[in-house]
Amino acid sequence: MQTTHSRQDITRQYTFDEYLHKLTAHCGSDQKLTRACKLVWNLPPSEQILPNGLEVALILADLSVDSTTLLVTLLGDFRLNQDEFIESVIKEYGEEIYHLVKKVRWLHEFHIENMGDNSPEQIERLRRMLLSMVDDVRVMLIKIAYRVQRLRMLAGQDTAQRQVIARETLDIFTPLANRLGLGQLKWEMEDLSFRFLEPFTYKRIARLLEDRRDERENYIKDAVNDITSMLDANDVKAEIYGRPKHIYSIWKKMTAKQKEFTELFDVRAVRITVEAVADCYAVLGLVHGRWHHIAQEFDDYIANPKENGYRSLHTAVFGPDGKPLEIQIRTREMHEFAEFGVAAHWRYKEGSESDDSLEKGIASLRKLLDPNETKDEELIDSFHTELFPDRVFILTPRGKVLDLPHGATPLDFAYIVHTEIGHRCRGAKVNGRIVQLTYELKNGEQVEVLTSNKAAPSRDWMNPTLGYLKTKRARAKVKSWFKHQDYELNIIDGKVCYERELNRLGLVKSSLQKILDHYKQDSAEDFYAAIGRGDITPGQLANALHDVFSDKEKSIPLLAKQTKTSKKPLNSDEVRIRGVDNLLTTISNCCKPVPGDQIIGFITRGKGVAVHRKDCVNIINLENDKRDRLIEADWGDDINKTYTVSIHVEAFDRQGLLSDVSKVLTDEKVDVVGVNTFSNKDEQTADMTITAEICDLDQLGRVMDKINQLQNVINVSREHS
Repeated sequence: MQTTHSRQDITRQYTFDEYLHKLTAHCGSDQKLTRACKLVWNLPPSEQILPNGLEVALILADLSVDSTTLLVTLLGDFRLNQDEFIESVIKEYGEEIYHLVKKVRWLHEFHIENMGDNSPEQIERLRRMLLSMVDDVRVMLIKIAYRVQRLRMLAGQDTAQRQVIARETLDIFTPLANRLGLGQLKWEMEDLSFRFLEPFTYKRIARLLEDRRDERENYIKDAVNDITSMLDANDVKAEIYGRPKHIYSIWKKMTAKQKEFTELFDVRAVRITVEAVADCYAVLGLVHGRWHHIAQEFDDYIANPKENGYRSLHTAVFGPDGKPLEIQIRTREMHEFAEFGVAAHWRYKEGSESDDSLEKGIASLRKLLDPNETKDEELIDSFHTELFPDRVFILTPRGKVLDLPHGATPLDFAYIVHTEIGHRCRGAKVNGRIVQLTYELKNGEQVEVLTSNKAAPSRDWMNPTLGYLKTKRARAKVKSWFKHQDYELNIIDGKVCYERELNRLGLVKSSLQKILDHYKQDSAEDFYAAIGRGDITPGQLANALHDVFSDKEKSIPLLAKQTKTSKKPLNSDEVRIRGVDNLLTTISNCCKPVPGDQIIGFITRGKGVAVHRKDCVNIINLENDKRDRLIEADWGDDINKTYTVSIHVEAFDRQGLLSDVSKVLTDEKVDVVGVNTFSNKDEQTADMTITAEICDLDQLGRVMDKINQLQNVINVSREHS
């Protein structure tokens, strides 16, 4: 069936049946593919000169891609950009196709030319951001094919527009095509872009090549035949083929080596692939015996591999008729390594560092494009992973790309932009929407930092349990800011923080001198100032208070009641006794060790092994004749004790307060035993006592800190018994 338009579509070159036949020749007939092909065929011509999905799909069909890639390519046609159509794809073609089409649409709409900063570092970040945004690498393959077709159609368009698109192509898309092993598309994009950016140089080199085109092709053919005959006569099995040079590559070599066209030795080039290393040198000897070697044009990368592991023999000779001929000789294994390993062609061409996750994506795509590979589901699924799972790529309002660790927040972003921006940060917008400073940024999001006129970081930003900052660099900047503030102000802030920790941990009878001795501080003022500057963090302070003070100085034990009584014998999974299995073990009441404490065992008479803290007074003062009954012990892998604590919350009453507190407890996986609440309607306040089971002090600290950050909360403390 064929359909025609009343207006001529200048982007078409075949009939509908011809398009359908070419698209299905490799992947077979497909009902959805036929329907999509018909949909694009029936679209009216574009008002702008933009790539037609049918032509783009033909480019990819030549690469032997799967039917899914062709289907998404057709549905990614620029004329199908209405929101209504995109939403209808999931019903007509399924969820997978819908997801891929949305990603193609995102790439179509992303305006790279507005990026602003064109530094090499910035361009590399942008390439990686684009790859990380498309969780299926075939989407990038489709975008590259659309770019090839766009370049083919640029000849008659505005010069300025041609140059913008050509520059963007050389900066972004040709390196990506190279990394994905799409050499054919890369070469075409480079030559077309070079043609628009440097038209006179392009024409000069093209004329030089054109003058010798037939001559060069015949010359390479004759050289390959000569080498084949020579190797056959010496019983050397090899694959021999010519290596074509494209115009942009020739220009880059002329520029880099400052040579004229006639001085290049690799305009005519041949590659020989053999079975073994010995064959490489045997072929080299035969070639040098047959033709005269060109001085200073020999590199032995087999005996002396490149730093990235690349191995091959490179030589140049005066070949048939005395004309320069470049020859590369390598084994199949070397060729595979050069093409797919850490020494892939794009690495030593671009000078990029190795990236294992990117390498896996490249290898998978190349397998998908290999007509000899079976397109199994496992191979297709290998694309549905992020290439850079540990990084996120974020845009500034001006389009600059910043590279942050996974889990980074708008506050991290602010400190990456500039230290002073971080200090003055008071809020942030992500894609135009105000978010909390603890929001985890996602790939491709644009962040705008909202600032005040005065720098005023919060000490809460340094608390890792609250999630304000992911990067150590940003936390160090905040700490440094506090360190340089006024001494008197640090004393006041530090004293408030110290008293809050005392109250939070129930240490109402504590001796200040003990903690001063612990930190080797000469005065309380210096101690408070150290806390205020951030030299002593809240987490460090809480741990020190726990270790320094005895139970007698605590209004309540830090971990008061075990849901499993300490008198009950522990099982063998909870405590490990060095060298002995299945011993009866009990927790000693004198020091009450908890998971995380350093412990030691004492062999009792008839009651198994009593588990003590190593700093227990009874162990330290143990009589010498009993010390041979001490035995090494540590906590087992299956510690499942929980401890009952009561947390008191004071807040200004508001709707949803209890729900927010419950969410904190749920997120921390804390089991709630009971909740008592009292509301004072006259003063609009609420008192809440939560009885919960927690695992250790670290979890207790996180829970109390996060509740304290909730809106309207005044104070959070341990409930005194």
